[in-house]
Amino acid sequence: MAEAVKNSAPDIAACRADFPALNRPDSPAYLDTAASAQKPRVVIDAMAQLMEGHYANIHRGLYAYSQKTTESFEAARARVAVFVGAPDPREIIFTRNATEAINLVAQSWAGTFLEDGDEIILTEMEHHANIVPWDLLRRKKNIVIRTIPVRDDGTLDLERFERMLTQKTKMVCLAHVSNALGTVNPVHDVIAIARDFYPDMKILIDGSQAVVHGAVDLAFMGADFYVFTGHKLYGPTGIGVLWGRYALLNEMPPYQGGGDMIDHVAFDYVTFKDAPARFEAGTPAIIEAIGLAAAIAYLETIGMETIAAHEADLLAYGMARLGDIEGLHFYGLAENKAGIISFTADWGHPSDIGMILDQCGVAVRTGHHCCQPLMARYGIDATVRASLGLYSDKGDIDALAQGLEKAQRMLKG
Repeated sequence: MAEAVKNSAPDIAACRADFPALNRPDSPAYLDTAASAQKPRVVIDAMAQLMEGHYANIHRGLYAYSQKTTESFEAARARVAVFVGAPDPREIIFTRNATEAINLVAQSWAGTFLEDGDEIILTEMEHHANIVPWDLLRRKKNIVIRTIPVRDDGTLDLERFERMLTQKTKMVCLAHVSNALGTVNPVHDVIAIARDFYPDMKILIDGSQAVVHGAVDLAFMGADFYVFTGHKLYGPTGIGVLWGRYALLNEMPPYQGGGDMIDHVAFDYVTFKDAPARFEAGTPAIIEAIGLAAAIAYLETIGMETIAAHEADLLAYGMARLGDIEGLHFYGLAENKAGIISFTADWGHPSDIGMILDQCGVAVRTGHHCCQPLMARYGIDATVRASLGLYSDKGDIDALAQGLEKAQRMLKG
């Protein structure tokens, strides 16, 4: 980590030096952190050191390598729990990603406890990862999926939400932060409305974008399930997290079967361990979990409040800088939003704009961002999305603006 970050008041601008991929001669202005974040040296080193050092499989070996790796793996679980304010490390389930975590809940909890005709409420802004698993369940159980509308400014229509609730509504699932708009949803209000109507309403929050941009406190939030992924949180791919209330997790049947999640196995009878083991069949992503823990340790050293303030300042600068460019139309204008700028242009398709920006050394995402229903709601097929990370700076925004001005000249003819 850069020395400036170790001070009590870290200079976040110095953090860019901690990311090898951003310090190469050909490094772009990287504005696609919402898709996947770059990795700091401490994460790369933590994973390499394990592979070069006391690596072994976990939970089963009585020899020193296995014991040390098991301790590191379970320490990673404990660090994740503290990071998100989970009351008990046993409530942290390691998955491959947030998508698998949602599928786990859909197949295990909802697949067990929902009945034909029961309703699940989503929102129009959901990522496909929080739509498709429920559609698969609908095909099996004939559940009903309803959606909270999104207003023109990218906020949820909570008055409509209140009117949507019925005696059949058993679950509400929504993004904490929209990956396509940057809207920070008022999850406390959503939970309060749902629980006021039906105290046993189950709430799942997709926090994949939220944990990156600010502090999360699950004990305070009041949800039942919370999911996020490691690779957006400056950690490795192949590791995600499902948090669930411990009593609830132990009511749920296993999602997959295999080694390490069992208590006793016979050909005619199998019993399972309690959570978290019952949901972590087989050899888990050991190295990746330890890499995720290293990423969290890095973020905690900087401070999530510091990161949030930096990104808020940069978002304001970006909206002002891009607002001077003729013909841009912005999506996601909520007062409370994270560092995501999503827009279209009168003078060019997002794909063409994205390719020209790449030639200018600017990396953005273009397309529907796995949010096709949201794009349909706005009557478009794609946007250009510039998303900020802790390593982003005004130079990245200036490069984006200059690239857009070049794209405008080229595409406008």
